[in-house]
Amino acid sequence: MRSGSRGEQELQKKYGTSSRAMAFYERQVRGELNARMREFITQQEMFFVATADSSGRCDCSFRAGPAGFVRVLNDKMLLYPELAGNGVMASLGNIHENPNIAIIFMDFTGSRVGLHVNGKASILENEQVAQLLPDLVETEHSVQFLYPATLERWVKIEIEEVYMHCAKHVPAFARQPGTIDWSRDRSACRKQDFFGTV
Repeated sequence: MRSGSRGEQELQKKYGTSSRAMAFYERQVRGELNARMREFITQQEMFFVATADSSGRCDCSFRAGPAGFVRVLNDKMLLYPELAGNGVMASLGNIHENPNIAIIFMDFTGSRVGLHVNGKASILENEQVAQLLPDLVETEHSVQFLYPATLERWVKIEIEEVYMHCAKHVPAFARQPGTIDWSRDRSACRKQDFFGTV
C-alpha cells in the first residue's frame, strides 16, 4: 500500500490530515487496473499528461482521440498514440530523460469521475507496436486506420499506481456536434495565433 511521499507525509502531519490520507490510500490507491477501470479507459476520448525532465522541470499536455485510442494491454500496462504536432516533443523529450509520468482521464460528459494513472513511460516506434499489436495495422477500426497520416509513434506506460478523482468539483460538460481533422494540414489550425504570438 502506498504511504505517500515525504512531502505528503510532512504536510499531512502539519495540517492534521494524516488519518484521512491513510484511509484514502487504503481504500482508493491500487497498483493495477481492475475491470471497471479498464472499461472506463476504453470509453475515454481525452486525457491530460504530466511529465518532467531530469532536473524536475514539468510539462502538462493534452491528448485526444476516438474512444479506445488508449489501449489497455493488461492490468499493468497502457499504450497511447503520439500524433504529429508542433515538433517540440515536450512530453516525449521529458520521457526520454525521465520516465516518470502521470496521466488523468476525466469523464466530463458522464460520470464526472476521473482516473489517475502514474507510472513509468517509454517511447515505442510504430514498427515495435505493429509487432506487439498486429491488429493496430490490420483492423479497419484501429487507431492506425483512424489517423494514419498523423500517427508518429507510441508511448507505453507501466503502471505503478491508480486511483479515482471524485466528481465533487468537476464541471459537467455537454457534447457539441462537429468533426476533428486528424490530418497534417496546418491550415486546419485556424486558431494557431489565438494568443497573438505570431
